[in-house]
Amino acid sequence: MDHVIRAVRAEEWAKAREIRLAALQDPAAPFAFLETYEQAVQKPDAFWRDRAAAVGEGVVARQFIAEAGDGRWLGTLTVLVERPAGKVRFGEAAKRDQTHVVGVFVRPQARGTGVAKGLFEAAMEWSWALEGPRIERVRLYVDERNARAAAFYRRIGFVPSGESVPVPGDPSARERELEIWR
Repeated sequence: MDHVIRAVRAEEWAKAREIRLAALQDPAAPFAFLETYEQAVQKPDAFWRDRAAAVGEGVVARQFIAEAGDGRWLGTLTVLVERPAGKVRFGEAAKRDQTHVVGVFVRPQARGTGVAKGLFEAAMEWSWALEGPRIERVRLYVDERNARAAAFYRRIGFVPSGESVPVPGDPSARERELEIWR
């Protein structure tokens, strides 16, 4: 499937909104996102404009999309920059300069075509090239019930960190942290 991977621009807020709403209607959404379609659809246009402006700047976050030749967005992911205050003690990986991948979604018709891999390649390249203290690690969380996503993340090089957190709203389920170190 022909596509290009690029960063979202601030003026593309309506398309960013549309792909987020599509992601939240996916059957895996309850395991993949911490927001529901019903919550997101209620947000005003100003929210989506502000969100697109923030990721468009690329200072604290960057959203990447896979765009087909006809302009359709096939997939997306967002990378958040995490720069902790204070000193890092040995063994405290979460207190290092790192990025955090969130909001991964590929439309069903584009799955298995290289879209997700391309999005992650862009995210990693951007993470390693950030200005300021060197990014040492890229991390993400995957719900233990989302085996398809977990298998993909491992296939592209993410490994379990050993950390996990309860799923908000369902303390019986866990999200596992996966990571790649530079």
